[in-house]
Amino acid sequence: MQIKLKFFGAAQNVTGSCYLIEAGGTRVLVDCGLYQERDLKQRNWDAFPVPPSTLDAVLLTHAHLDHCGRLPKLVKDGFRGKIFCTPATADIAQIIMKDSAFLQEEDIKHKKARHEKQGKTSPFPYEPLYTAADVEKTVPLLTPVNYITPVPVAAGMTAVFREAGHIFGSASIKLTVGQGGDTRSILFSGDVGRWTMPIINDPDPFDAADYVLVESTYGDRTHGKVKDIPGELARSINEAAKAGGNIVIPSFAVERTQELLYHLNALLRENRIPHLLTFVDSPMAVSVTEIFKKHPELFDEETRDLLRQGIHPCDLPGLTMSRTVDQSKAINHIKGTAIIIAGSGMCTGGRIKHHLKNNISRPESTILFVGYQAVGTLGRLILDGVDPIRIFGEEQEVKARIEKIDGFSAHADQNELLRWITPLKKAPRQVFIIHGEPGAADAFGKLLAEKTGWPCTVPEYRQEIILD
Repeated sequence: MQIKLKFFGAAQNVTGSCYLIEAGGTRVLVDCGLYQERDLKQRNWDAFPVPPSTLDAVLLTHAHLDHCGRLPKLVKDGFRGKIFCTPATADIAQIIMKDSAFLQEEDIKHKKARHEKQGKTSPFPYEPLYTAADVEKTVPLLTPVNYITPVPVAAGMTAVFREAGHIFGSASIKLTVGQGGDTRSILFSGDVGRWTMPIINDPDPFDAADYVLVESTYGDRTHGKVKDIPGELARSINEAAKAGGNIVIPSFAVERTQELLYHLNALLRENRIPHLLTFVDSPMAVSVTEIFKKHPELFDEETRDLLRQGIHPCDLPGLTMSRTVDQSKAINHIKGTAIIIAGSGMCTGGRIKHHLKNNISRPESTILFVGYQAVGTLGRLILDGVDPIRIFGEEQEVKARIEKIDGFSAHADQNELLRWITPLKKAPRQVFIIHGEPGAADAFGKLLAEKTGWPCTVPEYRQEIILD
């Protein structure tokens, strides 16, 4: 039996997750994510490596944009099969994709006019990658499956989803390919989460696989001693309130925003921070928070205990959920200190860029990062100390306090990745290190090989490997 594995994204980089499995005339794609690194965004416009109409199915690990963000383009270009994912992923992915289409359509309107005014041209077409109409055609293809239960996904291929502990509904997926009584299993980690994190359940590793694709976002480091996240958050908020400025928090709409609300809720109950106006300025985050309330079966025991006490972790006094543009603009007229949580998490688009423009040159304000910032993103440039910084084509002096709380990461670190993969009872034939910058992927591959003796490879973009 010959199986072809091709790496069409998140190979020696972090975003754009996309992998193709071919066997016996059947083609299955695992993830179809958007590239978010500035230097790699042109790949979003490239033609898919195989005609989308020839794909039998897609398996989706979770609903982050860098894993699901090109699905509407796949459908636009001819895909008509099923997209298998967990129920919560199906609910969240449609919100993520609709928001992505809206932002693209809005961005094109403003970018073309701005470039004409500035005498510039874009390296990308002045049209969205896909539209809301393309998303509407994609949503009916989302096919919910439960954890643990084997699901036939294509001829000779069966998939099992297990909790990845990364975001709500996230999964690691084992794909078993069988031909003529012979089988091979390929395990896709998706994004691996962390143990003992708030709200969601811990990762649930597999114990057997012939081949493994494992992420390595933090493969070259550990998160260190568990951070006092509530303490650091309280300090930052109290200092900003004393200075009279805003606390602007770029945050991912899925998981990170809800985790922030969880901690703010606890800090307010304990009287550790003042009762400030708090805004979740992201229609997507508002909708995702509602989905959290729809799936209590995915909460961990600690969160279930709060619910039994009548406390929902995503509610707090003084919270305003901003859906409309007018509500978002009104935030800028508030005097005094406010907590502004807005997307996107890496500052690549969305309302956060407006809040950055209004606050980054104010010495009394704080820009607080609570998530990973990929190389080349606006968030990473700010964290790296670029000054002045370009926002909406205009340079802004960086005078605000720039802070980062690391302990929020939803990605497993080096030790936690080892904890996820080492339950395998038998050595896999090959481990492929993916979804990490080259240094992180190389470091984790070397460490894993040293500790286990397993063969480890860091594949290249568009590389094809035959799995015997």
